[in-house]
Amino acid sequence: MPRRILVLDDEENIGRSLRMILEREGYQVNTARSGAELRAFPDLTRIDLFLMDVSLPDANGIELLRELETREITAPVVMISGQATIADAVAATRAGAFDFLEKPLGRDRVLVAVKNALERGTLKRENKRLREVAGPGTKMIGASPAFLRAVEQASMAARSDARVLLIGESGTGKELLAAHIHESSPFASGPFIKVNCAAIPGELIESELFGH
Repeated sequence: MPRRILVLDDEENIGRSLRMILEREGYQVNTARSGAELRAFPDLTRIDLFLMDVSLPDANGIELLRELETREITAPVVMISGQATIADAVAATRAGAFDFLEKPLGRDRVLVAVKNALERGTLKRENKRLREVAGPGTKMIGASPAFLRAVEQASMAARSDARVLLIGESGTGKELLAAHIHESSPFASGPFIKVNCAAIPGELIESELFGH
């Protein structure tokens, strides 16, 4: 069954061009030209990928991306823009966009982004299925102000691209908090890899972490 892609762009020529490019590759393509059309589209949960313009006549693409997330529509989103700024790209990535393309759109760049995004979507669904099969893991439990503040700060960090260092005594739950950050981040579909650096001999640490 062909993968379904929804192109959301108010420029008719862009929508038509993307449709031609993608249909030639065997994808099933639908188009919309406004936020209202997107919201009215039947069965958005069956879409495998969204190509979405940042600037629309009645909506902001990044806000629509967040709206899809609140409706638990998990298909990957590739944002496109004709007046892209670094701030737009950063905002889109933090909101959960898989990629950000600038107009004019090159055919090869579009196809690579679509292929990679669809593969990411497949991995994300498989990861979710395996997690459902495996059942819930160990969870953090607490109600103290300090605990809630730590979880809130961890959740905020998870939505950014910042590196995070967790400091605390042995047994205070650093690994659980790290797992929470991973599960709440845009990288949750990937593996959560634990490395005991203290157990690696000093002369081998570089090879173990970076290869040789």
